[in-house]
Amino acid sequence: MSELKRILVTGGAGFLGSHLCERLVDAGHDVICLDNFFTSQKNNIHHLLDRPNFELIRHDVTLPIYLEVDQIYNMACPASPVHYQHDPIATTKVSVAGAINMLGMAKRVGARILQASTSEVYGDPDVHPQPESYRGNVNPIGPRACYDEGKRCAETLFSDYHRQHGVDIRIIRIFNTYGPRMHPYDGRVVSNFILQALAGEDITIYGDGSQTRSFCFVDDLVNGIMAMMNNDSGFVGPVNLGNPGEFTIKQLAEMTIELTGSKSKLIHLPLPADDPTQRKPLIDLAQDKLGWEPTIPLAEGLKKTIDYFASLDLDHYRKPTNHTLH
Repeated sequence: MSELKRILVTGGAGFLGSHLCERLVDAGHDVICLDNFFTSQKNNIHHLLDRPNFELIRHDVTLPIYLEVDQIYNMACPASPVHYQHDPIATTKVSVAGAINMLGMAKRVGARILQASTSEVYGDPDVHPQPESYRGNVNPIGPRACYDEGKRCAETLFSDYHRQHGVDIRIIRIFNTYGPRMHPYDGRVVSNFILQALAGEDITIYGDGSQTRSFCFVDDLVNGIMAMMNNDSGFVGPVNLGNPGEFTIKQLAEMTIELTGSKSKLIHLPLPADDPTQRKPLIDLAQDKLGWEPTIPLAEGLKKTIDYFASLDLDHYRKPTNHTLH
């Protein structure tokens, strides 16, 4: 068994963070989950609360905190447009001030630290698929810039702490991910479509549905995240983590209707500003450096996600923001 570590996961009660915490706890590590519960749910990590090697701290990553740890997974940030645009200044602060606080901790205690960056650093790409060398096409003053530029700045900070102070960093760029524990009201395309289909409502497509996305099941992604954190080759990234299978939004809607047995119809609304028309990762680097690639097909992962949403009592959930995307 590998050496047991003290591990901090910021945003650890969120969709991705909770799956990561669960895997790390099951592996025997001492795990500290730090979360302010803006878009996350305590029931994501409720099953871990009585585990002796799991600790939950309610805290905002933009404020300093002093802990002694061996590894830090910096996952904290609202990741859905309807949530990160709700308070764009706070979103930028999470990415920038949060990164500074966590990098300061890593520097002080000598911890390895991983930054969860995003495919949104590529903006609306004019290179397809997107390699890590592509520098992006981002509108720095648009409605999505708080997230896009916030994550780009976080990558800058990580790179400079590595160059200037020798901090042991890892940078991953996460592409669209889905699975159980997605917030039902996160306004993302997978959760929107599933909720609408299960309720027998019309499925809302923004634009003509020809825009493409690549959907990675959460179990595959967590494998990639942990492989990147624990690689000792000197490779710090950034590295794309996502599923290179490319589907149109219309195809996703039709697959959701088929798997739920719904009689929902498709309706079209205008495309939001700066919404990327294409998104597909080039994962050659992850395959080469980490030996990682996703294995779970979209239909299989979507069925698991539908089963999860069908089991929820939506009365136990609230919308973190007042969006109307359902």
